[in-house]
Amino acid sequence: MRILAPLAVATAAFLLAPAEGAGAAPAPQAPPTTYARVSVEGVSIFYREAGPKEAPVLLLLHGFPSSSRMYAPLLSRLSDRYRLIAPDYPGFGHSDAPDPKDFAYTFDHLAALMEGFTRALGLSRYALFLQDYGGPVGFRMALAHPERVSALVIQNAVSHEEGLGPLWAARRAYWADRAANEARLQENLLSREAARLRHVGKSPHPERYDPDLWTDEFAFLSRPGQRQIQSDLFYDYRTNVAAYPAWQAWLRDRQPPLLVLWGRHDASFETAGADVPGAELHLLDASHFALDEAADEVAALTRDFLDRQRVGAP
Repeated sequence: MRILAPLAVATAAFLLAPAEGAGAAPAPQAPPTTYARVSVEGVSIFYREAGPKEAPVLLLLHGFPSSSRMYAPLLSRLSDRYRLIAPDYPGFGHSDAPDPKDFAYTFDHLAALMEGFTRALGLSRYALFLQDYGGPVGFRMALAHPERVSALVIQNAVSHEEGLGPLWAARRAYWADRAANEARLQENLLSREAARLRHVGKSPHPERYDPDLWTDEFAFLSRPGQRQIQSDLFYDYRTNVAAYPAWQAWLRDRQPPLLVLWGRHDASFETAGADVPGAELHLLDASHFALDEAADEVAALTRDFLDRQRVGAP
């Protein structure tokens, strides 16, 4: 692992428009973000896309309980050079939310649907940007088709059991005895306060966080059917913990280009979970959703990493 200090604000200066005035060049315009749907196994998958069609692809897989919306800051900052595609999983965002009685909300199933999504869009090669739930979905995709993955960017998504912090005590109890602990789990995971804590975490700067972030997410979690969908999916999270050794072995054996961006104030995942062998690691002054507070820095680090890896080069 190579630990590097976060980039200074000046490092991202190239993202800023030139000063206005006589002789100043016009600011480059980022390609617009588009919004579309594609059917995968009868499920309508919503996705956001920005960037040239012929550019190298960066596939962005979101966390809980977010959606492709969380990646809007990257779509506007990186689409001059890369083709960014951010889907919503079934049961999240604007994608269909099939009834849990008829649809298995498991990480294996979400990964299979996302694999089908890449086929539907004709994506044969891509870098993966994984945050939170994006980790277990993306690792399943990478292990199934390693030849398709040009690089990995991991932002607060764990593949080490020691990365699961104190909040996971109630969650482990739920895995051990679902019926006895479901009410406690839903308070721990699905309440308004839990939604706020996911964003603010242990940040010393809570004033930097827009309360719309967790208010919108709590409204999403309050939609009909969501408590069952999210409870089912989180019960399956135990399969991710069981798979951590296989994911670590894959990282050791394949040694893909790997960038880890870690919000140090995360209340759910411990910094220990960021210690991935062979990774280039940057600790950020941010929380679980680093794009909330450090969008310029995340974008600059991601751009620099992908450029150095010559992602998309023949």
